[in-house]
Amino acid sequence: MSVPTWFRWALEQRPEFHEIDVEGTPITYRAWGAPGDPVALLVHGGAAHSGWWDHVGPHLAVGHRIIAPDLSGHGDSGRREEYTLQTWARELLAVAESESADEPVIFGHSMGGFVALTAAREHGERMLGAAAIDSPVREVSAEARAWHADRAASRMPVYPDAATMVARFRTLPEDGVSLPYVRDHIARGSIRRVDASESATGEAGWTWKFDPRVFLRSAMQPEDVARCACEVALIRGERGMSTSDITEDIRSRLGGNVPVTVIPDSGHHIMLDQPTALIAVLQTLLGQWRNR
Repeated sequence: MSVPTWFRWALEQRPEFHEIDVEGTPITYRAWGAPGDPVALLVHGGAAHSGWWDHVGPHLAVGHRIIAPDLSGHGDSGRREEYTLQTWARELLAVAESESADEPVIFGHSMGGFVALTAAREHGERMLGAAAIDSPVREVSAEARAWHADRAASRMPVYPDAATMVARFRTLPEDGVSLPYVRDHIARGSIRRVDASESATGEAGWTWKFDPRVFLRSAMQPEDVARCACEVALIRGERGMSTSDITEDIRSRLGGNVPVTVIPDSGHHIMLDQPTALIAVLQTLLGQWRNR
């Protein structure tokens, strides 16, 4: 597998790992850049984890403290009895304010974009800006609600070894152009070892890190989008889930004067198939918003 220099360099920039308590739950996060610099947060999507940003965060860390948190119920963070977009938004602000007194920027992918928009709506006066990355805000059908409920109630699979688990890694939706070296790195960070006592099968092995109950509160309805007291931007993949119609509706609900960037030849998971283009867009937004 041919791995480009920019990717190898990013992974060599080992993040710091930190943990804080937010409303009784431990929230872990990765950090790149100098402590005390203005904060920008990179927020993963549903059932994902902070390692999705390992190849992106270091490229943004000049003059910024780049933070990639694990939302509760994801990655290495703790679990809650109930998850909401509002709770996740408060987690982001708590992490940002534990790191810097400057107003943070929040970039969120997919469900993480819903969290970013929720934070901007409810806490925009404490933020510099928020961007949603291919976040399809739309009416949730009865079929989709049933699917989410089934996923939330499902028993997590347990596999006998890590290699088998990594080979089972899939994105939803799948896109055949994902870069294999990025995909492999993310897959390896998505699993955890379980002993027999916590395994659904009663046998030790490997399973996914996320809590399946996160699917119960992972959607955002169009009526939940409102104007914000901070800068807002929208980014979407050319083949992504946030179609031009969905994006235009979100833009209108945000007041209309919101920049929209389309990443060519990209699906929903832009950091897996067009990461260098995404890095360039995020660098541009950080520069524009910090220099105003």
